[in-house]
Amino acid sequence: MSRINTNVQSMIAQRVLSSNNASLSTSLERLSTGLKINRGKDDPAGLIASENLKVEQRGIAAAITNAQRADQVANIADSGMAEISSMLSELQSLVTNTASKAGISDEEKQANQLVVDSILQTVDRVASTTNFQGIKLLNGNYDFKTSQVNAGISDFRIGTAKFTGANLAIDVTVTQSAQQGGLFLSLGGTSLNLTTGSSFTIEVAGAKGSREFTFTSGTSLSKMKDVINNFSDVTGVVATLSSGATRIGLASSSWGSSEFASVRVINSAGINSTANGDTGSPTRGIYTREAADFDTADSMASSFATSANAVRDYGQDIGGTINGLTITGKGKTARVSSDFLDAEITLTGTQSQTMGNVGGANASMYVTGGGATFQLDSKVGVGGQVSMGIQSVEVNKLGNSSVGYLKTLGSGQVNNIVTGNTGNAQKIVAEAISQVSQARGRIGTFQKNIIGAANRSLSIAMENTAAADSVIRDADFANETASLTRSQILVSASTNILSLSNQSPNSALQLLG
Repeated sequence: MSRINTNVQSMIAQRVLSSNNASLSTSLERLSTGLKINRGKDDPAGLIASENLKVEQRGIAAAITNAQRADQVANIADSGMAEISSMLSELQSLVTNTASKAGISDEEKQANQLVVDSILQTVDRVASTTNFQGIKLLNGNYDFKTSQVNAGISDFRIGTAKFTGANLAIDVTVTQSAQQGGLFLSLGGTSLNLTTGSSFTIEVAGAKGSREFTFTSGTSLSKMKDVINNFSDVTGVVATLSSGATRIGLASSSWGSSEFASVRVINSAGINSTANGDTGSPTRGIYTREAADFDTADSMASSFATSANAVRDYGQDIGGTINGLTITGKGKTARVSSDFLDAEITLTGTQSQTMGNVGGANASMYVTGGGATFQLDSKVGVGGQVSMGIQSVEVNKLGNSSVGYLKTLGSGQVNNIVTGNTGNAQKIVAEAISQVSQARGRIGTFQKNIIGAANRSLSIAMENTAAADSVIRDADFANETASLTRSQILVSASTNILSLSNQSPNSALQLLG
C-alpha cells in the first residue's frame, strides 16, 4: 500500500532513531562523568543507597580525624608525664642520699633540699603547662568529676566512665572482706614469767622479711610490742596489745593475699598451756586471727612448745562487685575494667570488712562529668565514644592518704629530707612514681588498643564503604564502551532507514501517470 498523508514507516524509524540517540547520549554521559548514576531517574533506589554510603564515608573520615587527634593529645600528655617521671627518679635518689646520718653535712642536706624544692616546683610547672590547643592536660582538667563520695572510700581513680544522664552512680558491694595476715601470742599475763631457761626466743616474719627476737623473764608485753615494731619496716609485721595487754597481736602492715604474718618459736623457755599456774584465757600459745580484731578467742594454732615450725596466716583480697561487674581485688582496692567503666577504688579498713553495699541504700559515689571524650564512630552516641581520665600529676595529688602526698617533701614540711621522715618520704616518692607510671601505662593502652584499633577498623570501613558505593554508582567502562559502539551503529542504521522511509511516498506519484 502507498499512503502520502501518514508515513507510518517514517514514524517508526524516527522513534527507533530517538531511542538509539538517547542510549548513545546516556553512554556518552556515563563515559564522560565516570558515573553510572548521574541523576535520580538513572536508578532511584541506587541513588538513595549511594547517597547514604557517601554520608557514611564522610562520617568515617571525620572519625578517623578524631582518632588521629586523640592520638596527638595522648602523645603530648605522655611526653609531659615522661619528664615528671624522670624528675621523680632523681627525687628518689636525693631522698636515699640524704637519709645517711653520717658522712653528709647539714649544708649538703640543705643543698639537696633546695634541689627537692626545685623538682617539686618543676613538677607543678610541667603539670600546668602541658597543653593541647591551650587546654591543660595534666592539672586535672581531664580528670573525672565526682560527688557524694562515701566516707568508706579512702582513695579512687576513674579511668573511663561513659554515661548519658546527668551522672553515673557507682555502687561498690563487698562480698568478701579484705584481711591482713594476723596471729596473736597469748602469754597469760602482762609480762613474761619464765621457769625454764633464761630467754624466750621467736622469729617474726612477714612479706618484707624476718627478724629474730629474744626476751628475758619479766619483760612486759608492752616492751615486747615496741621491740617488734622497731623492725616493722624490715618484717612488714606490726605488733599491738589486746585483751588487757595479755596478748600481742601480730598483723601484716599491708592487706591482701600476698601479705602474711608468721611466728616461729626457737626457744619456748618452758611456756606451755599449763605452765606457771596462770589462769589467763585463752590458753598460752599462738592463735590465728579469724576475727577482725585480736580480742576474739579463736582456735589455737600451736602451743609454744610445739612451734618449731612457723605458724603463718595469710591476708585476703577484697571481693565483690562494682555496678554489677565482678571486681579484681588487691588488698582493700577493688578494680573493674569495661568499655563503660574503668575504676579503681580503695576502701578504708573498716569498710573493706563490712559486707554489703558501701553507702547502704545510697550510691557509693557519683561521677558527674569530666574526662577526655573522643567520638570514634561515624554515628554520634555513647556507643561510639571513648573516654579517658587523665588525673592531675601536681605535687598535692601524687601520693595517697595512707603514706602522704609529694608536697610534704618540701622545705618545712613533715617529710622534708633535712629534718623530716626520710623513710616515709621514700614511700611517697615510690607511690608517686607508681602512679605516674600507671597513668602512662593507661595512656599507652588507650593509644595502642583503643585508638590503634579504631584507626584500623575505621580505615577498613572506609575502604569497604567506598567499594560498595563504587559498585552502585561508578560506570563500568568496558560495558559502557561496548554500549557506545552498539548505540553508534544503531543510530547510523536508524538514520539510513529513516531516509529510506521518507522516500517511500514518492512511489505514489507513479500511480498518477
